[in-house]
Amino acid sequence: MHLRDGIRLPVVADVSFSVKAGECVVLGGPSGVGKSSILKMLYGNYGVDEGQILMEHDGRLVNLAAAEPRLVLEVRRATLGYVSQFLRVVPRVSALDIVAEPLQARGVGSEEARERAAELLARLNLPKELWALPPATFSGGEQQRVNIARGFITGHKILLLDEPTASLDARNRTVVVDMIAEKKAAGTALVGIFHDEEVREAVADRIIDVSHFSPRKHAA
Repeated sequence: MHLRDGIRLPVVADVSFSVKAGECVVLGGPSGVGKSSILKMLYGNYGVDEGQILMEHDGRLVNLAAAEPRLVLEVRRATLGYVSQFLRVVPRVSALDIVAEPLQARGVGSEEARERAAELLARLNLPKELWALPPATFSGGEQQRVNIARGFITGHKILLLDEPTASLDARNRTVVVDMIAEKKAAGTALVGIFHDEEVREAVADRIIDVSHFSPRKHAA
């Protein structure tokens, strides 16, 4: 880490798991054990020292751990979606257009994309009077609903979920659980982190304890 005199901080070691189409695998374990880091590795935001991250893209296997940046962007556009804990707010762009943008990037017409975005925002109980506004001044829960709608609007075959329900009330957590079930039924492979035990139990087909991948454990 360049901010700490070049210190190297081991995060995880010998991580190995696979996810099938239509399956939701949840990363479990205590805070700080490396769950979000693994998701960021899978998405290509964090590099890996060794090993492979294999996923099916455009009819072929791609190793995202060694892929060129252009291929990483192509995989994200067509195959790999991500819902983070926080919405990266785009200045002066409405919530509706933020949600519609991933569909438009995949070639869907503007009107159709905005209609689909409106359906998702309504389903997530975001007040209609907010749709035309930039989300910068929204509450945390409102921003997260925009974030979830944006992540779920496409038909990505793989979807990464980093605590998508953390800022939501019980009503909207139930909506997201239903949306995850629909993705599974459509054959989407999901990898997620859920600190809410009730949500985790509702969506998980398997729970992987990330503490088993602790580098300290391997060094012991």
